[in-house]
Amino acid sequence: MTHDVISGGQPIHAPDNLKQLLEDILQQAMTVNDGKVADYIPALAEVKADYCALTVATLDGNVTSVGDSNKPFSIQSISKIYGLMLAMERLGDPLWERVQMEPSGQPFNSIVQLEWEKGIPRNPMINAGAILVSDVLVSHYSASKSALLSMVRGLCGSEAVCVDSRVHESEREHGARNAALAYLMKSFNNIESDVEEVLDHYFWQCALTMNTEQLASSLAFLANRGQCPRSGKQITSHRDAQRINALMSTSGMYDQSGQFAFTVGLPAKSGVGGGIIAIVPDYGVISAWSPPLNSFGNSARGMFMIRELANRLGLSVY
Repeated sequence: MTHDVISGGQPIHAPDNLKQLLEDILQQAMTVNDGKVADYIPALAEVKADYCALTVATLDGNVTSVGDSNKPFSIQSISKIYGLMLAMERLGDPLWERVQMEPSGQPFNSIVQLEWEKGIPRNPMINAGAILVSDVLVSHYSASKSALLSMVRGLCGSEAVCVDSRVHESEREHGARNAALAYLMKSFNNIESDVEEVLDHYFWQCALTMNTEQLASSLAFLANRGQCPRSGKQITSHRDAQRINALMSTSGMYDQSGQFAFTVGLPAKSGVGGGIIAIVPDYGVISAWSPPLNSFGNSARGMFMIRELANRLGLSVY
C-alpha cells in the first residue's frame, strides 16, 4: 500500500515501508564501484571509501535513514547554499550585479571562464561564485563565521554541527587555485574585503561537518516555500527559496547538472566530501553520502541512490 502526496501538482507514491526501500537502494549502491575519494585535499583523502548513507526527511517531521547516517562528514560545496542564503538576505537584488545565475558549462574551479567574463562568476554554486558570496558575508557581517554556524545549527536543530579544523587547515594549505580565483576577481574590483580573510571564510565554511540527517532537516524549508516545517519560521521568502532551487537545478551538480536534471529531475547540490542533497518540493529532502567521486566531482553512489529513489517514487519536478 502507498500514500499519495502531491508535489508540484503530481502525486508522490510514498511506500508504507520507506525504510525497507531505502535499505534496498543502499545495498544496490554498494555494488557501484566507480569513483575515487577526493585526494587534492589531504584531510578528505583519509575518509573510508565504504561509508554510505541515505536519508529522507519529509515535511511532516519524519526522518528515515539507512547506512552511516549518523556519521558526520565534510559537506564542502553543499555549504554554498547556506552562504548564499545569508548573502541574499543581507544584499538583496544587488547581489546579482556581482554574480550571475547562468550554468557555467566549465569545471567548478575554472579560471579561464572568470577571465573571459571580467571577474563576474557565472553562478554562486561554482567556486568563484561562492568565494564572491564569502566576500559579501565578510563585508556585511561583523562575525561572518558565527552568523553562518548559528544559522545552520538553528536550521537542523543541533548544536553538534561544527567545523573540522583539520579539513579547514588542509583547505588553506592546498587552496592555491581558489586563491587565484579570488585575486583575479579582486583585480576586476569584484572583491571588496581582504582576499585572505575572504578565502579563510570560504575554506572554513567548506569544512562544516554534518551527517545526512542534519543536512536533510536543515534544508527542509527549501521544499516548503521558505518556511521551516519544524518551527514554522519563515527562513527565506518564497521567491528566494524558488531562486535557490532554480540555481541548484541548473548548476548544483557542476557540469553534470544537465544530466542530473534529465535523469532525476530535482534541485540538488553536491560536495566533494561525497554528500548530495536533493529538494522535493512539497514533500521533503533527500540526503545521500558516499565519498568516492565520479569525474565530475559528484558522489557515484550518491547519484545512484537519489536517481533510483526519485525514479521509483516519481519525484521529478518535470
